[in-house]
Amino acid sequence: MPVTPHAYAHVRLTVTDIARSREFYDRVFGLPVAFEMPADADDATKERLWFLFGGVVYRLGDSLLGLRPVGEDEFTEDRTGLDHVSFAVGSTDDLDRAVVLLDELNVPHAGIKDLGGACILEFRDPDNIALELFALKA
Repeated sequence: MPVTPHAYAHVRLTVTDIARSREFYDRVFGLPVAFEMPADADDATKERLWFLFGGVVYRLGDSLLGLRPVGEDEFTEDRTGLDHVSFAVGSTDDLDRAVVLLDELNVPHAGIKDLGGACILEFRDPDNIALELFALKA
């Protein structure tokens, strides 16, 4: 009998520069932090939060989105593993607002694409990880 999950618990992305990535994700998404290592963490706290690996975990609705720093490498969706991460937004109006924000932050994007019953807005994070905002059409 197969396992039948009902949702994603979390996704963790590996990044090359945690400070740069945190700034990007904070400015673009503004998600609340669920877990992070305090700068003045004592040994007990470091042991308790070992699973962060020097990164951060954000709350994303009922799920979590983590960033974990790793060595130098460049993302490509043409390698086995992750193709892209798509975030659902409430409406196409949210996509319009996202275009304005991305333009203000000088984040290149492909503009809003109409897929018929839905629209997407594609862009990339500082490590070239492909990100997408997705909205069903009303």
